[in-house]
Amino acid sequence: MAKKILITGGTGFIGRELCKQLLNAGHTLTVLSRQKPATVKAICGRVEPVSDLNRLRSHPGFDAVFNLAGEGIADKRWSAERKAALLDSRILLTLNLVDVIRSWDKLPQVLISGSAVGFYGDQGAHLVTEDSKPNPEFTHQLCSEWESAAQALQADAVRICLSRTGLVVGRGGGFLDRMTLPFKLGLGGKLGSGGQYMPWVHRNDVVAGLIWMLENQFAQGPYNMVSPNPVTNAEFTRTLAKVLKRPALFPAPAPILRLMLGEMSGLLLTGQNAIPARLQSEGFTFNYPVLEEALNDSIKN
Repeated sequence: MAKKILITGGTGFIGRELCKQLLNAGHTLTVLSRQKPATVKAICGRVEPVSDLNRLRSHPGFDAVFNLAGEGIADKRWSAERKAALLDSRILLTLNLVDVIRSWDKLPQVLISGSAVGFYGDQGAHLVTEDSKPNPEFTHQLCSEWESAAQALQADAVRICLSRTGLVVGRGGGFLDRMTLPFKLGLGGKLGSGGQYMPWVHRNDVVAGLIWMLENQFAQGPYNMVSPNPVTNAEFTRTLAKVLKRPALFPAPAPILRLMLGEMSGLLLTGQNAIPARLQSEGFTFNYPVLEEALNDSIKN
């Protein structure tokens, strides 16, 4: 059955593919974006662009909302100002979104809100499921407050799903674009010791998982949106080098990364051995569970 759907973050790496799949399924989309309407339509397709959330106040309502907006966490060094911007782009926007939703004539059936496996903080080699206790650090604070802002709508009997997404691979963007160039030049290698886990996932599986949350009326709460086969950074870099047919001989020492990136280096030097325990137990099937297959599909050789 066709639905009216609101999406924040629709022009992003995940959002643009989500828009494509939802439009193909016959749904009607409104995309909240600060970009020009013509740009939003060029990226997302036949959608209604909205530049100001307040324009949707006292709206008749949408059947579902995807809340995926947020500034890139690894785009800039983490100064105090940058941290505040990261928090505001997720938490403040979500708080405002919840407030606007409560003004609608009809509340949505479901709010599917973004989060990340950074919720758990550094977990070393411990297996991480949705029940794992988080390690308190900045990424946990960011994700925890983001999730709490979305969960406020539970009080209004709206079904809430939280997508704790890992490192997303796919064509035409994401962290893989930045990681690939040094390897193509023969300058790639592991980061630090290489023993830290990288909870990766293919973009097609992320989008399929988000749509599964939309369609499965019993889905609610947090879901680790990651491949069932996490790998260490050393294994990821070896596989990437194999797919690109390049060597991986130039590791980036941890002290250099810490000097260059400060606190943000933790994104590269720590990780989570996270698995999608709830998705798998509730019947979701991954199309790209194996890293080499996922990278072969994601990289244009």
